[in-house]
Amino acid sequence: MYNAMYTGAGGIEKMERMVRKQVYIGPAQERRLKRLARETGLSEAELIRRALDEQIPALSAAPDGRAWERERRYILRRLKLGPLPGGRAWTRDELHDR
Repeated sequence: MYNAMYTGAGGIEKMERMVRKQVYIGPAQERRLKRLARETGLSEAELIRRALDEQIPALSAAPDGRAWERERRYILRRLKLGPLPGGRAWTRDELHDR
């Protein structure tokens, strides 16, 4: 564990316990990371921390399987009803002619 001082998203310096991680990135990722660090004046580590803070919530949001199951049941019920009465007065080809 390391104690590190860094600027958080709110711009306030804070002391936080850090855990050292070693990661492998590709050459193109390294170039982009170094360029962004130069442009922003932030450390590469801070940029990685910020990227993790942004991406982890998005990636960990698992799809709700129950929602799909409800939709599947609705579709099956609807298919059992058959076509709607009255039909339609146009064909698909007529729509493309316009």
